[in-house]
Amino acid sequence: MTLAPLLAPLLLFTTAAEAGPPAPIAPPDLVASFRARDQAMLNAIAPGDKKVWHAVLAPEAVYLDENGRIIERPQFMGELKPLGPGASGHLDIVDYRLKIVGDTALVIQTAAEYEAFHGQDLRTDYMMSETWRRSANGEWKLLMVHAWAVMKDPPAIALTAVQADQYVGRYRAGDLIYVVARQGDGLVGGREGRDLKPLKAEMVDALFAPGQPRTRKLFQRDHEGRITGFYDRREGDDLKWTRIQ
Repeated sequence: MTLAPLLAPLLLFTTAAEAGPPAPIAPPDLVASFRARDQAMLNAIAPGDKKVWHAVLAPEAVYLDENGRIIERPQFMGELKPLGPGASGHLDIVDYRLKIVGDTALVIQTAAEYEAFHGQDLRTDYMMSETWRRSANGEWKLLMVHAWAVMKDPPAIALTAVQADQYVGRYRAGDLIYVVARQGDGLVGGREGRDLKPLKAEMVDALFAPGQPRTRKLFQRDHEGRITGFYDRREGDDLKWTRIQ
């Protein structure tokens, strides 16, 4: 288990809004109570404090982590352990939203993870949704957590003019045409006939569009070093584009 908890968009907000009047906004004191409890849960992750999570998780609770694993309560509790040697850190809630729908509480929160990992400082943001249920005695129990790591653009490197010029051209995928062109000192790209957007280089032959961290354009070369096309890769799946000579 990583230091950071799970997260993902909470679709129940949309469902509730479509089904009828919007859920009432929770009073400030209740929001403060939930937020404090959630922060305590985050504080318990690095040291592997099981008591905090044991007190709030319902017996049937499910945790969907940032890697897409569905973890039942017993497995989650078994994996909740202190960080290993050389690693330390903490999670801080930076945005918090709570809505109450009957005996159900819906939470969406964003947490920033600050981790020191073998001498290097790392920062990752997570968005988490939670579903809580109020029992007959008024106690809130956590039924589900869904965590998602917020993606961000990678650092960009500078290409020389000669390197950038090598990518300029038209590329085909079926009946689609993708254009890469020079604009000033940089590159732009997009579907033919549409506005072209900036392209940056993560490394040589690996380009990305700022604001679209899910995708990479991985360029291919022949045995003489000429670019023959690129793979538009998203979550491990490739769309192949072939250079039009």
